[in-house]
Amino acid sequence: MKQYAFRFIFVFVCAFSTLSINAQTIRLFNGKDLKGWHIDVPEMDTNTKAKSPFIVRDSVLVSLGTPAGHLITDSIYQNYRLQVEYRFPSKPGNSGILVHTSTPRALYHMFPKSLEVQLEHGNAGDFWCIQEDIRSAQDMEKRRGPKAEWGVSEGKQRRIINLTDNSEKPVGEWNTIVVECISNVIRVHVNGDLVNLGVCTASKGRIALQSEGSEVEFRKIELTKLKERK
Repeated sequence: MKQYAFRFIFVFVCAFSTLSINAQTIRLFNGKDLKGWHIDVPEMDTNTKAKSPFIVRDSVLVSLGTPAGHLITDSIYQNYRLQVEYRFPSKPGNSGILVHTSTPRALYHMFPKSLEVQLEHGNAGDFWCIQEDIRSAQDMEKRRGPKAEWGVSEGKQRRIINLTDNSEKPVGEWNTIVVECISNVIRVHVNGDLVNLGVCTASKGRIALQSEGSEVEFRKIELTKLKERK
């Protein structure tokens, strides 16, 4: 896709200017186990032989890709900066980080109500609307398609393509993605590049990682809480 010149929109700047960093940083993944998370994998409801696609291997959290499902934080978060280091270890793959996650299995009896920040190789930083919407973003029609086709459910234009090309590292190398959720504004950086920014219909919820057909590794998942300036 073409590189789009980015212009800050006043409402975005105002939203960010009213908050500041709180020193409290939380390690959402402790490097040992999945404490603080729960698994939602539909196949495990009926298939007694199905195994969890989420494991810890050599101090790294691994999403094996199958069966499909989600690893979801037990806690709800609002106003934070999430920093994640991830990689596809051997071949290009697909996964995602879901923010503002709430109702389970709200789309296709699989995806929870949320806003997905895409990790798929070549498309990291795309937004996918999953029963939550992006109400405003730069060049929305260019990146999402005709407005009449926008929506948050089956058959609708739910994808908002990222703003940059070539922000990701080659397969096998570690990427750093930073997702800032402040009020209902979401800003995404991949390896230091601003790749997406939008206003969402939600402002809080759980955080989820996907198992979506590909093996992906996570070695750092940290959340820094933000607070309003006095």
